Amino acid sequence: MKTFLFLLLFILGSTFIHAQNTLNYNDEKGSPKATLQDVKWIVGNWTGEALGGICQETWSEPIGNSMMFSFKLVVDGKVAFYELGHIIEKEKTLLLQLKHFDGELKGWEKAEVSENFRLVKVTLTHVYFDKFTFEKISDNEINIYVVFEESGKEMKFNFKK
Repeated sequence: MKTFLFLLLFILGSTFIHAQNTLNYNDEKGSPKATLQDVKWIVGNWTGEALGGICQETWSEPIGNSMMFSFKLVVDGKVAFYELGHIIEKEKTLLLQLKHFDGELKGWEKAEVSENFRLVKVTLTHVYFDKFTFEKISDNEINIYVVFEESGKEMKFNFKK
């Protein structure tokens, strides 16, 4: 499944955005203070098109110092992969963590490993994690920008409620 995704990303290379909408975490500056209330506008059921298919992303209300999410990519009527993760309050700031699964729920990462994205900056309409940005367009539309590690290129996901 990873080979399929890498091939798909290579083929769709023309859809990558060249503008820089993401920021990099700086160890010297660290993460700013923030709470889940600062990012609560992400909550909801979101749908969009990207990576050659339909994407669904669902974010829960903040509870227990976390906002949980699930992501699903469906290509040609079949699940290509899932993501499961959360934004958690940790040490007076926020941390985005996620894990990937194939269409049969076999994990891509080792059981004890997650992808971690440290908070860089928060505004009223943007949440910048390391190479991962949420942008509020309206109450019913968001963009998510992700820098793919393999290519170093940034991709835009547009979602609507």
